[in-house]
Amino acid sequence: MSGKHVAVLMGGLSSERPVSLSSGNACAYALEGEGYRVTRVDVGRDIATVLTDLRPDVAFNALHGPFGEDGTIQGILEYLQIPYTHSGVLASALAMDKHQAKRVAQSVGIPVAEAKAMNRFDISSTHPMAPPYVVKPVREGSSFGVVIVQENQPHPPQVIGSSEWRYGDHVLVERYVYGRELTCGVMGDVALGVTEILPVSHAFYDYDAKYAEGGSKHVIPAQISPNVYQKIQTLALKAHQAMGCRGVSRSDFRYDDRFSEDGEVIWLEINTQPGMTPTSLVPEMAAHAGHSFGELVRWMVEDATCLR
Repeated sequence: MSGKHVAVLMGGLSSERPVSLSSGNACAYALEGEGYRVTRVDVGRDIATVLTDLRPDVAFNALHGPFGEDGTIQGILEYLQIPYTHSGVLASALAMDKHQAKRVAQSVGIPVAEAKAMNRFDISSTHPMAPPYVVKPVREGSSFGVVIVQENQPHPPQVIGSSEWRYGDHVLVERYVYGRELTCGVMGDVALGVTEILPVSHAFYDYDAKYAEGGSKHVIPAQISPNVYQKIQTLALKAHQAMGCRGVSRSDFRYDDRFSEDGEVIWLEINTQPGMTPTSLVPEMAAHAGHSFGELVRWMVEDATCLR
C-alpha cells in the first residue's frame, strides 16, 4: 500500500473528452484498489491553479487529444514540478504531429507509407496523389477526421475544404496501405504482445470501432508468423525510443499479406496516451503479459517523474 496522493487528470478540452473520462475513472478506481489516495480532476483552463492548491505527489495523465497529449499539460506539470506519467513535453509534441513523427520514424529505418503534408484548402479539384489514399488531420487522435479516398473516386473529398471541417488546416495525405490492422504496446523498455484489430461492421478502425462496446474484436496474440510478430515488436520499441517516449505507448501498423506471408509491414503512428478504458488495447496487452490492470497503473505511477 502506497499512501501517495495521485491526481488523475481526465476529461479536458479535446474532442476525445468522453474517452478520457472513461479512461480516467477506470484508472482512478484501480489506483484506489492499489491503496493510493486519489483525486479525480476534470481538467479545465484553470488546471495550474487547481493543481497548485491540490499539491498531489503524482499526476496520472489520462487525457487524450490536443492539450492532453501534445506537450501542453506536460509543460504545465514540469513548471509546477509535479511528477507525471507517460511521455514528456518533446516526445508528446512530436508524436502528436503525425508528419514529424513519420519523419523521425523513417530516419531510424522504420517503414512508413509515402505521404505529404498539405494545407486542406490546396486539396480541391485534383487528387493530391493517385488514389487510394488517406487524408488525416496532422494533430488529432482516435481517428477523428480520417477520410479514406477509394480508387474509383473521381475527385478529392469535398468535406476537407468545407466549413464543416473542424480539425485544423494542416492535413497529411498518405498512401492507403491495404491489409490487416495490427498494434503493439510498449511498457518501459519492453514491447508487449501484438494485437490484431478486426472492426465489426465498420469500414476501418474509426472512433466507434475503437470505443463502442463490441465495436471491434481484438485478437491477442495476433495470428501471424513468428517472424512478422517479432518484427512488429521490434519496430514498436524502436519507435518508442526514437520519439523519446516514456511510460507506455502504442504503435499502430498495417500488414499487407495478400502476396506473401512476410508481406509488407508499415508503421502508421505512435500513441503516447493510449486509451485505458475497459475495451482498450494496452490494458489487454499488459494482461496478456501477466500484469493486472491494477499492477499496470501502479507501475505507471511509480514510474512517474519530471523531466521525462
